[in-house]
Amino acid sequence: MSRNFFLIGIAFFGMINGLFNQLWLIFALLYVQPLAGPLLFGSMSLTLMFASLMVSTATVILGGIPAAIYERVTGAQESNGVSLWIWLAGTAILALPAAGNFISIGL
Repeated sequence: MSRNFFLIGIAFFGMINGLFNQLWLIFALLYVQPLAGPLLFGSMSLTLMFASLMVSTATVILGGIPAAIYERVTGAQESNGVSLWIWLAGTAILALPAAGNFISIGL
């Protein structure tokens, strides 16, 4: 399978978790609002989207940690199919709490 398909899947699961995971989104919003609120002109919708972007980015980063550990242990110089599968599975597992909201609300 092409590397691009893995990266699209990883980004998809990150997006789903960032938009539909209410617990992480509220947690991020509580920290973003005092810090980025004045930078975003006090707009709650912009602050919410920034918090969603933070959760999406954190999902992709945290999902990649097991893949990075696998690459370090095996001594791989670049990502191979196995490490990309591990990264995709990690982001999918992190997006499981948001999957119910995604299915019920939909895009």
